[in-house]
Amino acid sequence: MTDRPTLAELVDPPFADRHVGPRPAELERMLAAIGAGSLEELGERALPPSIRDSAPVPTSIPEAASETEMLAELRELADRNTVTVPMIGLGYSGTVTPPVIRRHVLENPAWYTAYTPYQPEISQGRLEALLAFQTMVADLTALPIAGASLLDEATAAAEAMTLLRRAGRAKSARFVVDADTLPQTLDVLRTRAEPLGIELVVADLAEGLPEGELFGALLSYPGASGRVRDLRAVVEEVHTRGGLVAVAADLLALTVLTPPGELGADAAVGTTQRFGVPLGFGGPHAGYLSVRQEFARQLPGRLVGVSRDADGNPALRLALQTREQHIRREKATSNICTAQVLLAVVAACYAVYHGPSGLTRIARRTHRFASLLAEGLRAGGVEVVHADFFDTVVARVPDADAVADAAHAAGIAVRRISADTLGLSCSELTTVAHLEALFTAFGVTASVAELDAATDDALPAALRRESEFLTHPTFHEHRSETALMRWLRRLADADLALDRTMIPLGSCTMKLNATAEMEPITWPEFADLHPFAPAADAAGTLEMISRLERWLAELTGYAAVSVQPNAGSQGELAGLLAIAAYHRSRGESERTVCLIPSSAHGTNAASAVMAGMRVVVVGTDALGNVDLDDLRAKIDSHRDTLAALMITYPSTHGVYETDVRLVCEAVHEAGGQVYVDGANLNALVGLSRPGAFGGDVSHLNLHKTFCIPHGGGGPGVGPVAVAEHLAEFLPGRGTVGAVSAAPHGSPGVLPISWAYIRMMGVDGLRRATLTAVAAANYVAARLGEHYPVLYAGAEGLVAHECILDLRGITKESGVTVDDVAKRLADYGLHAPTMSFPVAGTLMVEPTESEDLAEIDRFVDAMIGIREEIRRVQAGEWPVEDNPLRGAPHTAASLVDKWDHPYSRDIAAYPNGLTPGVHDRKVWPPVRRIDQAHGDRNLVCSCPPIEAYSS
Repeated sequence: MTDRPTLAELVDPPFADRHVGPRPAELERMLAAIGAGSLEELGERALPPSIRDSAPVPTSIPEAASETEMLAELRELADRNTVTVPMIGLGYSGTVTPPVIRRHVLENPAWYTAYTPYQPEISQGRLEALLAFQTMVADLTALPIAGASLLDEATAAAEAMTLLRRAGRAKSARFVVDADTLPQTLDVLRTRAEPLGIELVVADLAEGLPEGELFGALLSYPGASGRVRDLRAVVEEVHTRGGLVAVAADLLALTVLTPPGELGADAAVGTTQRFGVPLGFGGPHAGYLSVRQEFARQLPGRLVGVSRDADGNPALRLALQTREQHIRREKATSNICTAQVLLAVVAACYAVYHGPSGLTRIARRTHRFASLLAEGLRAGGVEVVHADFFDTVVARVPDADAVADAAHAAGIAVRRISADTLGLSCSELTTVAHLEALFTAFGVTASVAELDAATDDALPAALRRESEFLTHPTFHEHRSETALMRWLRRLADADLALDRTMIPLGSCTMKLNATAEMEPITWPEFADLHPFAPAADAAGTLEMISRLERWLAELTGYAAVSVQPNAGSQGELAGLLAIAAYHRSRGESERTVCLIPSSAHGTNAASAVMAGMRVVVVGTDALGNVDLDDLRAKIDSHRDTLAALMITYPSTHGVYETDVRLVCEAVHEAGGQVYVDGANLNALVGLSRPGAFGGDVSHLNLHKTFCIPHGGGGPGVGPVAVAEHLAEFLPGRGTVGAVSAAPHGSPGVLPISWAYIRMMGVDGLRRATLTAVAAANYVAARLGEHYPVLYAGAEGLVAHECILDLRGITKESGVTVDDVAKRLADYGLHAPTMSFPVAGTLMVEPTESEDLAEIDRFVDAMIGIREEIRRVQAGEWPVEDNPLRGAPHTAASLVDKWDHPYSRDIAAYPNGLTPGVHDRKVWPPVRRIDQAHGDRNLVCSCPPIEAYSS
């Protein structure tokens, strides 16, 4: 048989064929519309020759693996880890993720592929879950306003520090921190305080408040040592001196301890990790920050509020325009990209699953085990350092290492505090067998049953909680798994995520998060590692991190990478801190000016301010490029004080700037450093490397280019990559402190990016980049005759995204970008990025993962919307009452009295869409939301049920 296939012909297709959406025939059609003969030709025409890699760059990245091969390799790495019972403590606890939450949230693309809820009408599900998170935190801390999560406990403490400084009246720059604070929190506080001119004073507050002025203090409850003490006297004294107080508190402990708000605190911070969120070797975990009512408008990050829609029904959205962090630029007080939404949802669902009685039971059981452990050790002659504690026992022994080694041999990891002191933290996972193993390790003989019958609790009577919490019906109505499953499904159905539609958000790169990449994050060998476990226990994870850092360095042309920054915002900050430290090391501490083009990412300016730099804005020309004349003038004006230039490349205008090398050279000639924001790296990987065309430092958004899902606004990882001369200034090394709590940031999601690179290989990554560029240019080509494309580069081509200019259309018709964005929901599509970086525009990024049918569905919808706009312009529909201004349309709105000049059919099924079983129709749960009403009537926790009926 001559037509018999060979084994070589029967191999599985490469993973890149699964990741890249357009099939070969579809790609031909796209290229024909663009006017390019091939992807390679498109790349040669679109990218300036000055930045292109002239030849393949040698890397250690192996040839692409299949999904099966990749999973087998990752399994080998996972098997090198040793998972022990985590009793190290230090703010990280063993926990159980209820299977119903793991399956229906953590492993569900309806939740993990969603984007930040800037289009609230199609984000009601995750907004409701976040409102439950805020309510949970507010109730447990007894402070009425809580944000929708922060990155971790350490960064939440840093945000609280700067909030107290902004909100307080004290002129002092001193901030006092309890010496019994988690060491990783102290590290981050030091990192964040220094560039802002804050004097950090660490003192043992058990001995009283140090003399002198202060603007605030951070207390711990319980302390890092596990000790629980009454903070009321210290809080009162800080207030007497004109300062404000934040309390770092364990949320589970607050079910049985008097909450910070009742102790007089102005703010509370911490982590929600022990509420069902896997340890993940340090993250991702959702931090929290709650404050008194008068500080609501000072709150950093995101805040979910209750408003009403066009029909007067309750509706949720991000309140206070999320403090306008995305547009305030150099006036910003924090960075908007500081949230862990997916993990906040998990924590909120954990509280819903257990309810107040279940959480209290877990807390009491945890405390009971700690009490029995302490009493058993005391009875065996071991010194227990503290009498009052919640879950952590500190014990002194002659040889701490010997005891710790014996415990580890029994499968339990404890904290080695010093040569003669150990810390042992109990948790939801602790069992009688664990206590018995610990008694054996200490050489103590004790009966847990006998101890249980005779031992009192170790909580101070004066600090036992009396107030109620989690009284809202949400925390009582979903006790059975059936009820919880259906609640989660209802919430997911109220959202529009990547599992139902493309999300063409410019500069956000919402592409495929493949299941094979996602699977390993819930493997116990990765998920259940404590961040301070012995290095030998984490050998596989550490090797995975090392390889990933090396691959990222090679792909970007830099010398070294740190994955510690646990968001793009932290990566920006880390990169700028490295530049500042480099200048100081050369005796040039006066270099503090950061040049930022007006086209740059909105977070850049906020990061520069947080790094202690002064922002000077550089203009852009009519083509969207950095204005070279203005740049040179600004460099000349600040030559002696120039620290850095921050640029986004390709620019946020969606253009490959031809003069980027000249820009870099001009900055270097003046003694500055070049920071290349890696937000748009999806247009460069495999084609060009920032470190090779002039960058000194970049942060990389792994939740964009390298496939970690957005999760509704977090998890994210923002590794910082640097040239050789900046390597010693990476976070946590040398003179630069930590920027996140855990040594490696959020390693729990790093297997995703490792798997993506391993399965794509260098050739696959290059193909993905070129396909992304082709998709954007196809959209620009098809829509260019209907909406002006604002900027283009060489030969009229864009990079991986394009900006559609609606300003003229709005002027002529009255139809706004908001109207277009809301109308897209009626088409079952998520809107592009609105009014950024240019007001009155839409920025579209189709990515490489969408096939031609989906891209055409979006393009056809935009063309259909343009025809509707023309009908408004022609006077057929009035400006104030047309399908665009009325969008989005709920099912309920169609069955009510209908008095609009357009039909119900046009409202529900625009552009010729017809009803059917498989019509992809999305029914938004609410009409257009009244933002101003919500800001005037700020409600940021679950309102009483009566509020809904009224």
